[in-house]
Amino acid sequence: MAISSSSSSAKLVESLEQYDDAISWINDTLTAPESTNDLSGTSSTDLTELDHYITQLLTSLDIACEDTSAQLERIIDDVSRSVPRLTYDLHFMKDGALTLQTSLVDVLKKSKEAVPPETSAALDNLHHLDTIKTRMEAAREVLQEAESWSTLEMEVTSLIGERNYAKAAERLSEANKSMIVFQNTPEYDPRRALMVNLQNQLEASLSSALVSAINSQDVTVCKEYFSIFSIIQRESEFRNYYNASRRTSIVAMWQSASLSDSDNSSPDMNSPPQSFADFLPKFYTSFIILLNAERGSISSIFPDPSVTLSHFISSTFSALQPTFSQRLSSFISYHGETALSHLVDALRATEEFATGVWKIMEKMNYSDSRPPRQPAAPERPTGHRRRSSRMSISWRPGQQRPSSITVPGGGLGDLNLEWDQELFQPFLDAQVDYASLERRFLDQALLDIISSDTRETSQQNVDQPRLFRERAVDLVGAAEGSMARCKAFTHGYGVVGLIQALDGFFSSFIDTWTVELESKPSATQSYKFDSAESELELADLDYSAKDWSDIQLSLHLLASARTVSDRLNIFEAKLRSYLTQIASHFRLAQTDPQNFTIAATKGETQLLEQSTLNSAELFTLLSTVEQDAQGLNTPLPLSALHSGSFRTNPTQQQQQLTTPESLLVQTRKSLSTFAQICQVSTQRTILSPLRNHLASYPSLSIWSAREDRQKALAADLQIPTFSLSPTDTVQRIAEGLLNLPRLFEVYADDDALAFSLATLPYVDPEMLKHAVEQQQQHTDPPMSATQPGHHRRSSTVAFSKPAPIPIDPEVVSSAWLISLGHTFLHHLTTNVLPSIPSLSVPGVAQLGSDLEYLSNIVRALNVENEALEGWRVAVNSEPADLRKDAQEAASDGKSDLIPLRVAKMRGLL
Repeated sequence: MAISSSSSSAKLVESLEQYDDAISWINDTLTAPESTNDLSGTSSTDLTELDHYITQLLTSLDIACEDTSAQLERIIDDVSRSVPRLTYDLHFMKDGALTLQTSLVDVLKKSKEAVPPETSAALDNLHHLDTIKTRMEAAREVLQEAESWSTLEMEVTSLIGERNYAKAAERLSEANKSMIVFQNTPEYDPRRALMVNLQNQLEASLSSALVSAINSQDVTVCKEYFSIFSIIQRESEFRNYYNASRRTSIVAMWQSASLSDSDNSSPDMNSPPQSFADFLPKFYTSFIILLNAERGSISSIFPDPSVTLSHFISSTFSALQPTFSQRLSSFISYHGETALSHLVDALRATEEFATGVWKIMEKMNYSDSRPPRQPAAPERPTGHRRRSSRMSISWRPGQQRPSSITVPGGGLGDLNLEWDQELFQPFLDAQVDYASLERRFLDQALLDIISSDTRETSQQNVDQPRLFRERAVDLVGAAEGSMARCKAFTHGYGVVGLIQALDGFFSSFIDTWTVELESKPSATQSYKFDSAESELELADLDYSAKDWSDIQLSLHLLASARTVSDRLNIFEAKLRSYLTQIASHFRLAQTDPQNFTIAATKGETQLLEQSTLNSAELFTLLSTVEQDAQGLNTPLPLSALHSGSFRTNPTQQQQQLTTPESLLVQTRKSLSTFAQICQVSTQRTILSPLRNHLASYPSLSIWSAREDRQKALAADLQIPTFSLSPTDTVQRIAEGLLNLPRLFEVYADDDALAFSLATLPYVDPEMLKHAVEQQQQHTDPPMSATQPGHHRRSSTVAFSKPAPIPIDPEVVSSAWLISLGHTFLHHLTTNVLPSIPSLSVPGVAQLGSDLEYLSNIVRALNVENEALEGWRVAVNSEPADLRKDAQEAASDGKSDLIPLRVAKMRGLL
């Protein structure tokens, strides 16, 4: 048993040494039992058997580790015992070498003394004669080369005249080998010029016959001519002849195309005009047919058929006139705003062509009967030192991928990618400019929708809230196709530009409505109450029919804004799901580049990786989306489960369970601004009767009334008096303020009021957040008791936010009343009270009574206003105290100028 365990461990270590990375070894090892042992009788290994086999592997690895550790300990012991003896051996060797050196010197001295002088002179003479012989032989070889060069031109010319091209090529090859003899001599340049001239003559003599053989597809003759060109080191010229002859039909098809939306070189007048997007698939189909026809010939003629085919494709695209880039640029200019959809079609056709070319190269690779060339980096080296190839599972944009990504169809990672990159290079500028193209396409789509709807021009009274909702539906519908376009055109690299385009598109649409709402504050359409009972309840309020219509319009616009916000939430959830799929695909391509490519081909993937689309913003966006996916506790992609960035403990997961930030930041801001405009418009209309009451308040006669003598005498005698009653204006204002809760009782069931409460003027967001949290604390326990552990799953969207809890109508009414109260008091303390010209003693008393009464009223609405309190205190202050406060305010330059204004009104300054 120990022997078998030792042998299995040795085999295990030996198999592990044959791999560069542990992942490939694990995959091949786990698939071994499946192919060798069919215990269950099925095609796939049973999970129990797989677990048992993994346990055996772990045991074998443990045994191998123990054996390796034991061997290492023995080696260390042997080395530690041998090191002290090593010093002695080195000293012994040194002594021996010195003794040998001394002995050799003695032997040399004795040998010289033993040879007579006559013998030594004879040996020197023989050495001199041998040197002369060697140099004479070298001179003879040089003279023979010179003689051969003197007859080279005549021999080669005669061979060419006899059409004996093979011998002429061999003669030139032999002469070329001797060129190195004349290097760095005056003879080199003339001989080099003669060599090139003779090679040119041979090529010129072969050119017509070569072109004829290529056109007739005589493979035998072409192969013979290729060998001749190879002998004279002119393989590239042969390839140029071959490529120029075989691409004639394709180049002619390109040049004679009659295109209606792109540049035309020499169009065929007999053929009807067609779109470039329609012509391109036909062109690629003809090209694929030509490549399939050339596959056999190229494999028979050239020793490197795949590289030759790659050069043939590259030279063909280089010979196109006008160039592919020129036609693509004119194609984009012609279609203008809608160019993106046509570009997607053109790119898709190009990718299908590239995939077809890779399949042809795969067939050539498998059908090649010649022995394959030794790859530079074999997958399983058997006799080399192991190198560390630890892979980072986390994806980093901009990181260089391995240079041998498996292309569609097989292991062709060592092929030339020049044609692949040249094919997709014209699209790269448009792909980098994807954000602009997408935005223009979306704007044009919205413009087409608006222009097709004639309601705004044909009708006088248009239901603006309904139109806003319908426009939003069309808006989101137009934007939903952007994700498919981004995937098809940039393969996910343009998601940053996609979000920028969508955010700008949505925000500009909402901003347009905001500007229109601000420019048209009054309603053009009459709105009525939903029920006659509500109208009778509020009939005693001081509002006109136009006021009610304006209030209804503003609330309907708020409701429409809420509907648009909900629709944008759904769209953003789809957008997050799309981004998660992109991140998963990127991670798979980074983890296993041999089997996954981001784009259709390796060349296109490399171009996109090296472009500005592969930026730090892209990495940050995808990382954030993955973290948000974990925070929302949604199912993650399978690849994400192997990522180190998702290995968090439960405590961290609980900390991350927060609602992610919006991707459409500017859109949310624009929607909040639109809601705030609607809210301000609603408040303006609600407070319009109260403001009308205040119009004549600064000009009341009571402010400048003179003091009654009897009242002054009573004051001197300190006779008790009753407090003053507020003015009629303030009483009517108080009644209006107290009637505001009745107004909101009618709209208690209207969700529009609860939308965007944070944008209400003078509403503290922290106070609002605290109120909502208290409501949730009272609401959560019953929900958790009735539905324990129940989680609904969305079948359409991967990112599903929990349904928001409706805000208590009392909280909504309270927020609106606070905002209305502060807005009204701001108008009172900023515009009305400072307009009072002067205050007499009775005026001061009356104003103090009004402000005291008004302060009590607004407190009933839960409104605490510092400005109102400041006016009340200043008006009721004694003259000396007020004068002192006013002087301090004037000298210190304080922002609170209320004492100074009141002092001037009372004539104290």
